Formats: sequence, C-alpha cells, structure tokens
Amino acid sequence: METVTVENVTLGEGLPKVIVPLVGKTRDEILQEAEIAVSSNCDIIEWRIDHFEEVTDFAKAAEFTKEVKEAVKMPLLVTFRTAKEGGVCPMDDAQYFEMYHAFLEQGSFDLLDVELFMPETEVDELVKAAHDKGVKIVMCNHDFDKTPPKEEIITRLRAMQDKGADICKIAVMPQTTHDVIVLLDATQEMYNNYAKQPLITMSMGKLGVVSRVSGATFGSAATFGAAKKASAPGQVSVGELRTILETL
Repeated sequence: METVTVENVTLGEGLPKVIVPLVGKTRDEILQEAEIAVSSNCDIIEWRIDHFEEVTDFAKAAEFTKEVKEAVKMPLLVTFRTAKEGGVCPMDDAQYFEMYHAFLEQGSFDLLDVELFMPETEVDELVKAAHDKGVKIVMCNHDFDKTPPKEEIITRLRAMQDKGADICKIAVMPQTTHDVIVLLDATQEMYNNYAKQPLITMSMGKLGVVSRVSGATFGSAATFGAAKKASAPGQVSVGELRTILETL
C-alpha cells in the first residue's frame, strides 16, 4: 500500500492521524474554530464548507480558503458534504462540480473530499483537475442509516481506488455491536488484501466509538476528532483520541 504525504503528515504509516473539522457558519466563527483546532494538536484540519453561509458565492468562498489555510498552517481538507450524505446545504450536482472547480482554480488547500456516488464522468474530470493542481482526493461514502454487508463496504472502497482516490473513506451507522464488527472486519480485509491507498473507515455513533480509536489495529489511517463541536455522531475530543491512540 502506498502512503500519502501532505506537507509533514504521512497517512498510511505510524499512528492514525487526527483530523479536526471546522463547522462555523461565518468567517469569524471559522477562523475562531481554526485557532482552537490548531491548538488541539491535530494533524489535519477539515473545513466543512457546506456549513459556511457564503459557500454559494463560489469565488468568494474559494478566495476565503487562502485565509483559512494561512490561519491553520497545516494540511487543509476542503469538504462539501451533500445533503444526501449528511450535509446541511442543498446543492444540485452541477453546482457541486462548478463549486469544486472554482475552488481548485482560485483557492488554496491540500485535500479535496469527493463523494463516491456522484456522476462518474464529472468525478473523473474533477479528480484529474485536482491532481493537476497537486491536490489529493479523499473519496468517500456515508451511510447514516445502516451498515452495509462486509462485501459491499469492500466493493465501495475498491471503487474509490479505481476512480483515482488518494485516500478512501467510508463511514457507516451501526444498529448493533455486530455492525461495528462488520465494519472492522471489512477494514482489515480491505487493508490486507486490496488496499493500494490509505483507508479511513469508521462506525458512527456511540456504538461505533471503538472503530475511531482502533485504526492502527485494523488498518484505518486516520480518525476524526472534535476540538470544539463534533461534525458527526460519536466523535471524541482530540486530547482523548491522542491518549487512547498512543496507549493502544
């Protein structure tokens, strides 16, 4: 499996890296959250732009990435989470791709989140445009209702690799403890048998917290922690994550 290095952070070796999301609505809130996130001792910062009240002005939002990047001075992941996968800002597919291309042309960041189940041709074009700019692709899929069978989880992760993802991410919702085991089993099988790129996998909610701290055991290269406000069910604070990861 290849590793992926962004600035001084390498995913796919050593302890799982800790990613902290920014979910502020206004510029001031985002920059305040950035300051808190930097002080939390995380490895990567994710800006959830679907929370940003000015995101539909693509040029202005893209320009603001430069200010956010300057504020964090560490790898920056830009993510627009669509409504169907748990995001907060409705946007049709054409706008999604127009927005992302504007960000690539005018913004400053290191990684871009792209959802697996978006139109194939447009995803191919976006991945190429990102790579041409030196931006890494985190391709992802989220299921907030259930945990798919192990074989389906592996199929989706392999599809991300086939589409040119630099990092493959899946997050699922458990209904039982067995569902958490399914996610962990899928992760280790993918890691051992098929992974060409680093994986990020997690089982969400209280039931799934163990999956957020066991990446080094099962093969997940990063986990998401909260410096202030969690962006998904089951996120643990960065300080607690660090302690648990180092202990394990």
